[in-house]
Amino acid sequence: MELNCIKNPNVLKGMGVKEMEALAADIRQFLITKLSETGGHIAPNLGVVELTLVLHKLFDSPKDKLIWDVGHQSYVHKILTGRSEQFNTLRQYKGLCGFPKRSESEHDVWETGHSSTSLSAAMGMAAARDIKGTNEQIVPIIGDGALTGGMALEALNHIGHEQTNMIIILNDNEMSIAPNVGAMHNMLGRLRTAGKYKKVKDDLEYLMKKIPAFGGKIAGAAERVKDTVKYMLVSGVFFEELGITYLGPVDGHNMNNLIENINYAKKTKGPVLVHVLTQKGKGYKPAELDVSGEWHGTGPYKIESGDFIKPVNAPPGYSKVVSETLRKLARVDERIVVITPAMVVGSKLEGFANEFPKRFFDVGIAEQHATTMAAGLATQGMKPVVSIYSTFMQRAYDQIVHDVCRQNLNVVFSVDRSGLVGADGETHQGVFDVAFLRSLPNMVIAMGKDENECQHLVNTALKYDNGPIAVRCPRGNGIGINMDKELKELPIGRWEILKEGKDIAILSFGPMLQTVMEAAKQLQSEGISVSVVNARFIKPLDDDMLRKIAELHMPVLTVEESVLQGGFGSAVLEFFHDEGYHDMVIDRMGIPDRFIEHGNVKDLLNEIGLTSEQIYHHAKKLIPTHRQRA
Repeated sequence: MELNCIKNPNVLKGMGVKEMEALAADIRQFLITKLSETGGHIAPNLGVVELTLVLHKLFDSPKDKLIWDVGHQSYVHKILTGRSEQFNTLRQYKGLCGFPKRSESEHDVWETGHSSTSLSAAMGMAAARDIKGTNEQIVPIIGDGALTGGMALEALNHIGHEQTNMIIILNDNEMSIAPNVGAMHNMLGRLRTAGKYKKVKDDLEYLMKKIPAFGGKIAGAAERVKDTVKYMLVSGVFFEELGITYLGPVDGHNMNNLIENINYAKKTKGPVLVHVLTQKGKGYKPAELDVSGEWHGTGPYKIESGDFIKPVNAPPGYSKVVSETLRKLARVDERIVVITPAMVVGSKLEGFANEFPKRFFDVGIAEQHATTMAAGLATQGMKPVVSIYSTFMQRAYDQIVHDVCRQNLNVVFSVDRSGLVGADGETHQGVFDVAFLRSLPNMVIAMGKDENECQHLVNTALKYDNGPIAVRCPRGNGIGINMDKELKELPIGRWEILKEGKDIAILSFGPMLQTVMEAAKQLQSEGISVSVVNARFIKPLDDDMLRKIAELHMPVLTVEESVLQGGFGSAVLEFFHDEGYHDMVIDRMGIPDRFIEHGNVKDLLNEIGLTSEQIYHHAKKLIPTHRQRA
């Protein structure tokens, strides 16, 4: 079937299983081909082809609400809702979003990019339905990895208590971004092996109906027998104890089984969970055989071999620099412990995990727990490092405030993917952490101008004993400079002058300094003397250097790849105001007050005006005319 002909899911209503199986094969081939060119979340989507087809056949979207947790498995849903023609633009600037997007389609009823939100959203939609007296079905689809998130467990508890009608689809592929961990994962493993449970339970119920119920004693005994068998066959019937009817496990690639069980769920009152077993990457061998998580989300690749298309002889990635520095330091300091919330592969921590298994903890999708666990370690004299993406750090804000900063504990936050991240878009842009960390007492924030300074800042953070410190590093590779063999300890709160000048001072940090230096060269070619400052410590500021700049009566321009509201530039403004320098000429450049969508980082920076050309024009406007003539 031509996928471009599919404009809405109604096309599935008249299809038989054989036709749907043929369509599933076409969709798989389409995804393998298209994503080899654009990159994207291939393995999660290949795993949910049959499930998505059945859901759209049995439910009436958008009246019935299909809520995709995380959202990186929604490509098949997008195809079935008329967006196949846009897949050439997937995750590209002004193109098709890689996650559900409400402005993109009426069928995208919930936007997400972080995990474990679907059940809470579903409870809200179900409550609204019940208040309004309508009859739509509410169907959250959540993965086994996302189910370990605390928010999902809170929602399950409430859903079971309320007993509202809802069909929860548990898409269990035994592996989320990285291999799952924890008791919840182990419990699901036991459920996977308990396929006979439902049949035995049904048979027992049938037999018990044949027994004359002479009083409550026999009826009570019958219930106890059922319960005993239930606990024998399924070690820990977690969902039913919460008040949620459990169906499964169901083969997620067998459409007849899916249709039978989901139709049964539709007839069941109260909340129902259908436990669906799928194979991540199904239909494409390299993705099927992946155990490390590399095929969860990829760049372009060669279809025949499965080789990723990567730049040749590229500098080391920032994540790798951080992880290798941690390994080096851990060899001589047994107090160093690394904790990550399911980001082992993304943050390149496999080497540390293998070398120091007793000092490495992947806690699963549990950012809050990771942060407070680190705080607990710090109280016992350990040196915990929480390796976390900037976007996921947002989820642990209260723990950072309450458990780490308030107690002034020596916790190091390795803040990966800081700044714009590109294709994953607005849910993943790491642009808020400077603003939300800067206001916290005791917190130190730093970011290196390149990969060499990055390794020195990691070392500095682990030598620092006066409280929490966050070291930011961007997504992608370094700039290709030589790496010092000996690690240095940089003085906290001291900046570095990269270029001396007297007409204007431009203050920046991180990779954005490369862009600032290009602008400075252009200004210099016109006879404008520029001072470029590496403000590698975003907090505390270098007060002495700021005072010297003020005494030279130079205008100041701050440039940051983070939000302007409450960001680094705001800190500089506050300093000059509080110090009484009210006649200072100061301006700021950074991320405007809106969410930045997906696209190539270069395109995004151009859109928001963070290019060397824009910095050049901005700086030139601040310089008094007589200085420019001189």
